[in-house]
Amino acid sequence: MHQPFDKYLIFRNRLQKVFRHLSKQAARQGITCYRVYDHDLPEAPFIIEVYEDKLYVSEYKRRHHLDEEAYEQWLHESKVIMSEVIGVAYENIYLKLRQRKESRQGQYQKLDALKSEFEVQEGELKFLVNLTDYLDTGLFLDHRITRQMVKEVAKGKRVLNLFCYTGSFSVYAAAAEASKIVSVDLSKTYLHWAERNVKLNFPEYGHHTIVHADVLAYLKGEKAETFDIIVLDPPTFSNSKRMDDFLDIQRDHVTLINNCMRLLSPGGVLFFSTNFTKFKLAERHIKASTIKDITKATTPFDFAGKLQRYCFRIGK
Repeated sequence: MHQPFDKYLIFRNRLQKVFRHLSKQAARQGITCYRVYDHDLPEAPFIIEVYEDKLYVSEYKRRHHLDEEAYEQWLHESKVIMSEVIGVAYENIYLKLRQRKESRQGQYQKLDALKSEFEVQEGELKFLVNLTDYLDTGLFLDHRITRQMVKEVAKGKRVLNLFCYTGSFSVYAAAAEASKIVSVDLSKTYLHWAERNVKLNFPEYGHHTIVHADVLAYLKGEKAETFDIIVLDPPTFSNSKRMDDFLDIQRDHVTLINNCMRLLSPGGVLFFSTNFTKFKLAERHIKASTIKDITKATTPFDFAGKLQRYCFRIGK
């Protein structure tokens, strides 16, 4: 059975409305990568993000009760609407099917090997993104303001970026002329990506070190080294075979944070973030002088009212 025409019309009208509003704000702020739609309508269960002249579209998996032909037709019509409303070529729309439940396999497993990597701008900085080969693109758009916050305090400071992914926080720290940056991750693929992102912007910057390690084990190790700023943005769950233990952020966040506090120099700052929607910070067990919830302050315009993460600024 084909989706009735009015469903397409409702989707088109909604997309036109939000795109008109958000594209103006993006243009005002000089932003070229932003989210325009996040499952606004149940019959159009998409996340749609603009990456300059391309669209990254995640479709939430659901029971749609359509046969294969009808489903393909619905998908095609939906992409035509996206192309026409947002002004992106149909062939520049990259679609992923996204599971509703978070995978315990970790969020960075490889999906494809098309290698369609390209550069995008965020302010004056450049980042390599890939819209086909992984579950995520290489740049978390919801941390745009958090990255800027790190940049504002990182000049001349020693910065530790844990679960660094593709190193976007490290790039911002380098932009601030941090005296030292250490990026830690368990994935060699992402560490290499992080290294390339830093070099893409600052080919002469010589103070960036990548460390291939399980962050939990890295934090437990005896270290004389201290840092002025630590960024901690772990996955909700992770049970990689290369880890000594599996990570459950609700269960483990106190240990993780306190181990970070051990490495912070006096007056240092930890930026801690989690996308676990039911997260509760066990504040009284955390050894810190200040804890500030900066979730609202770090919410970009394109995620207003829809952000599914928490962010805290924790001082020593």
